[in-house]
Amino acid sequence: VRRCGPPGNVFAITMPDLPLPPPHLPERQGLQAMLRHLGVALVVAMLLGGSAAALAADAGAHAVAGGGWPWWAWPLALFAACFLMGIVAVPAGIGGGTLFVPIVGGFFPFHLDFVRGAGLLVALASALSAGPMLLRGGLGSLRLALPLAVLASASSIGGAMLGLAMPAHVVQILLGGVVLAIVVLMATARKSEFPEVPRPDALSQALALHGVFVDGASGRQVPWQVHRTVPGLLTFLGIGVLAGMFGIGAGWANVPALNLLMGAPLKVSAGTSGLVLSFVDSSAAWIYINRGAVLPIIAVPSVVGMMLGARIGARLLNVLKGSAVRRLVIATLLFAGARALLKGSGVWP
Repeated sequence: VRRCGPPGNVFAITMPDLPLPPPHLPERQGLQAMLRHLGVALVVAMLLGGSAAALAADAGAHAVAGGGWPWWAWPLALFAACFLMGIVAVPAGIGGGTLFVPIVGGFFPFHLDFVRGAGLLVALASALSAGPMLLRGGLGSLRLALPLAVLASASSIGGAMLGLAMPAHVVQILLGGVVLAIVVLMATARKSEFPEVPRPDALSQALALHGVFVDGASGRQVPWQVHRTVPGLLTFLGIGVLAGMFGIGAGWANVPALNLLMGAPLKVSAGTSGLVLSFVDSSAAWIYINRGAVLPIIAVPSVVGMMLGARIGARLLNVLKGSAVRRLVIATLLFAGARALLKGSGVWP
């Protein structure tokens, strides 16, 4: 123990260097990974087995509108479709739920309520898997995400209750309109990597909505701050309603609101959007679970397929051209949005 500074001020305690704990042996790491994978496989098998038994018992009483396909064919087709959606979603920079709900709701014989419930779980799983990495890298700001997530989570609960109370064909028409609006936004929205915020507003200063992140491309530290905080909070109220009502991940709206409206850097906007989604989707998902609108036989293949596809999409991110993938996503959403409009209006059943 030694004294620092003038007498009677501060004491500093120095400790000898302690030996670091021995690293895990490769065999032990392999065993732990195998046990984790085995546990996940058991949980998935239990969920699929219970759902399969329920569907098999109900197969004689209710015919599935699928041209006589066996019950197990639809989960396999759903897994394959979500696997492809996960590969495309990551290079395109959008959430998997944005593709999942219009495509599955338009081309699979599932009720839209079940599709929206599974869509929230798909978006939630993607956001939770990316959250820790975003926080460690400084790309996600928890201080910025919390006030936005509180308002968006509250409004998403109301949006989920409103969506479940509305007729399915009305939700289909509204979903088609929202998807087409997303297409317009993706095609016309500009992106500013480092927007200029000359002066933060009073609410931003009171909430300390600022920070510093390290730009991986240039290796330099970039300080950032935001403004227009009140319009941003009101915007996220509306985003939460849309996320809960349609069961789609609202990353397509979060990033422009944070980047273009509030002035956060593009990478911080994308990272913080993932943190906001983890709060918003979990709040809305509880409403669907409580109403019985989440079927494991739909949700489990969707989440597993999307997560596996996203791993491949992340590796292809440095190889594929983002502009080409973006055009593919715009064309897919344009077709899916038109399909949802026609299906809701009864023109294309």
